[in-house]
Amino acid sequence: MEALNTYKAEKTLAEQMNERLAELKMTKAEAALKMNYSRAALSQYLNGKYASDPTELEKKVREFLEASGGMEGGQAPEGGKAGILKKKVEFFESRDFVQTIGVCQACQEYMGLGIIVGKSGQGKTHALKKYAELPRVAYIECDDTMACRDLVEAIENGIGLPRGYGGTIWKRVNRIREFFNTNEGFLLIIDEADKLINKYTQKKMEILRGIFDQSDVGIVIAGEPRLETELKGNLARFANRMDFYYKLKGLSKNEVADYLEGYEVEEAAMGEMISRATNTQSGCFRLLDRTLNNVLRILKQKGETRITMKIVSEASDMMML
Repeated sequence: MEALNTYKAEKTLAEQMNERLAELKMTKAEAALKMNYSRAALSQYLNGKYASDPTELEKKVREFLEASGGMEGGQAPEGGKAGILKKKVEFFESRDFVQTIGVCQACQEYMGLGIIVGKSGQGKTHALKKYAELPRVAYIECDDTMACRDLVEAIENGIGLPRGYGGTIWKRVNRIREFFNTNEGFLLIIDEADKLINKYTQKKMEILRGIFDQSDVGIVIAGEPRLETELKGNLARFANRMDFYYKLKGLSKNEVADYLEGYEVEEAAMGEMISRATNTQSGCFRLLDRTLNNVLRILKQKGETRITMKIVSEASDMMML
């Protein structure tokens, strides 16, 4: 035992982290996302090639090791097994979540142009906002009322350009290009991009294409399925520049079961929750999540932990379905 303790003490922080990632079967990119730190910086550090001051990064690594290894011998009781209701997970790493994050990582690393499409409620915005917590990522959420000037201003604000410069749209777009060419490694995420296109004009999308063509920056545009249709039908010059693409598929039955793991759910209630997530007409992640939120409120009020069909029905009465 003493020899083992000596061996452990001699390991570097990077070695401990590499071993822990192997145990967890987790990639460096996934770990960087959880640590809210640059994937490239973490990879360089773990490979012994990090040239900058490692103080902040090593603090993040220690926090990760403590958090990931702190459950041994002290796991929290699962919901429904000791009268304790399990807390809902902050974010769920579904297949769609992982693939969305993967497109963002690829576009940022290779300065590529990517598109992510999915129906409302499938979780694309949730995943994009999570990735946007990383350094050198600017997230813009569009809406139907945006004019060209509004889009340019939103990008300026997103990357932190000082206000008050003014000027024509052309001049302001040039300043954005100069910023990206001077500050390499940025990713620009344009969410709800389908709202930038209508039958009268595609100028806002042409602004984005111009930024991409003349800047060292990765761009991800995301929106509902009509975004893909519009690009292919009316914006061929934009569509043929796409390097990465993913279309969200929605939760599978197994993923719903994983999402509800730790709760005591009767069979009928589980079937209803699966239907709310996977129904091709009205099901989606958002509906499942909203239902679970209300279910947990009711259980907390009643002092119960078992999710029954009756509880799900009560939760449904609180919602507009």
